[in-house]
Amino acid sequence: MSVLDHHAFGLSAADEILGGRARRRPHDVTISEAPAIDVRHPDVVAHRALRRAVFVDEQGLFRDSTTGAAGDLDGHDHDPRAIVLVARDGAGEVVGGVRLGPVDPDASRPDLGWWTGSRLVVAPTARRRAGIRVGAALVRAACARAEAAGVLRFEAEVQAANEKLFARLGWQRLRDTTVAGRPHVRMRRPMGRFADLVAATKAPLGELVAGLAGSGLHVGDDGAPVPGSDLVAACDAILPAMAERDPEWAGWCGVLVNVNDLAAMGAAPTALLDAVGARDASFAHRVLTGLRAAADAYGVPVIGGHTQLEVPASLAVTALGRAPSPVPAAGGRPGMEVRLTADLGGTWRPGYTGRQWDSTSTRAPADLRAMVAAIGPDAAHRPAAAKDVSMAGVVGTLGMLAEASGTGAVLDVAAVPRPVGATVADWLTCFPGFALLTADAPGAPAPSAGPATSAVCGELTDPATGPAGVALRWPDGEVTEAVAGGVTGLGSARISEGNHP
Repeated sequence: MSVLDHHAFGLSAADEILGGRARRRPHDVTISEAPAIDVRHPDVVAHRALRRAVFVDEQGLFRDSTTGAAGDLDGHDHDPRAIVLVARDGAGEVVGGVRLGPVDPDASRPDLGWWTGSRLVVAPTARRRAGIRVGAALVRAACARAEAAGVLRFEAEVQAANEKLFARLGWQRLRDTTVAGRPHVRMRRPMGRFADLVAATKAPLGELVAGLAGSGLHVGDDGAPVPGSDLVAACDAILPAMAERDPEWAGWCGVLVNVNDLAAMGAAPTALLDAVGARDASFAHRVLTGLRAAADAYGVPVIGGHTQLEVPASLAVTALGRAPSPVPAAGGRPGMEVRLTADLGGTWRPGYTGRQWDSTSTRAPADLRAMVAAIGPDAAHRPAAAKDVSMAGVVGTLGMLAEASGTGAVLDVAAVPRPVGATVADWLTCFPGFALLTADAPGAPAPSAGPATSAVCGELTDPATGPAGVALRWPDGEVTEAVAGGVTGLGSARISEGNHP
């Protein structure tokens, strides 16, 4: 059971020294959590009793006009994923509660990260008590809990009298509704998971690489065509903390990210160069062991590089490939279908749950090579635009493809191919082992990518009439904003119809 103090969280210095507990003031609010389905849990018992006292007895809601029976229990009370938050004052008295969980209470169907808050109730004795704001504390706690659960769309049917409270707490009004015969307002809490990831990983790029990002068709691409040749070059660095923590995995990923970049350009990888920094020879050996294993698995030779000892851990890898006609990220146009082709095998990399999906370290070399050749020079069909999913995740990477193409994008949440062991939020924001986003004319064939799964899951839009960035479309037809506007600030590629592929 987790506990959140609305006012005071820690022990005083004297209490810490004496091993005691902080004295609670009467206006402190402690919020605890319990599974909504656990009918024996004291928090659930208290919440249900308070709900009935307020909604049924006091307000006269949830009464069957035919039978006269009354009760506010519903399917969400039987959903094992639903949560109850209960507030207690400094004396331990229950002063309020709220319930939250997936909008579809049928646990046999997938949780898409669309949740609802409901049954927010405040005890009559706590509504006007000085120094205590139970309703606001519960709403804030519910939002924090939803964010921790990876919720991407969080809504509530709010009694009309409480609309101002929710608006002050950052919720947005959607429309008037009716619940149990009473006026309500549907409201939505903006969830910033995608915007935060984009801001942390890609937003600074436009200003940083101004004048270095090339021009024309391939601005914002994963690799760079070498002028006057059919060569494509890619370069990626591994986070120093990752190299220090897991050197063999860092070496493997140094190869993986670069061959995936070439794959997104439709290039066949031909060679690698590495630059390794390490505190000693033993550490450098571990990094190079992982790099060598990946190079062998993908069938790409390491033809040179540089190793520096007695320095902090670092790894950068450059990859070369060949593509007579590279596939640009900028080839998308409004109306084109968006497709995700991803390897759904594997599991979370130990130590990186929710951030790195490892589907490659256990794959056979033939499978790895088939995936990176999906839209390569020998592919039966090559899409109009492509990008491999990177640190910005599926949504952020789609935003980069749309930005380069001068379009917006809509992603159908329920249509995105996803591993069984990953939540929607984690899958759309993680770094996968292999995932390729492509844009093409409706009905175009899927890439032939070995064991990877491929599905159409969205479309590019005209920013003049639709989303300017990336929006999520839900099963009920609602569209919510994921990323507003451009991702990198590099803008669209400066191309004309004459050089459009």
